[in-house]
Amino acid sequence: MTWSEAEYVAYLQSERRSYAWVMRRYGDLTLTESWAAALKFYPYEPSDALYRGLVFHDEAWHWAISAIYGDRYTAEHPDLAAPPAEYRVS
Repeated sequence: MTWSEAEYVAYLQSERRSYAWVMRRYGDLTLTESWAAALKFYPYEPSDALYRGLVFHDEAWHWAISAIYGDRYTAEHPDLAAPPAEYRVS
């Protein structure tokens, strides 16, 4: 995907915010802990990084819920297969 630096940074920040929200809501992390987790999972990648933004192929919901419940979360917690409406406005 080709995007400007501003578009990349905005998308990165949005995914970090969503990831942190899930980690607070479902992972019981504090605000500080959830942002630390988001920054670790979504580090800034320079524009010349070979696979810059590859992590964006799935949304933050998937990555955060996988971190909390494991890769089989859709089978073991089918109610978490899709994010709730409140996630979309976080």
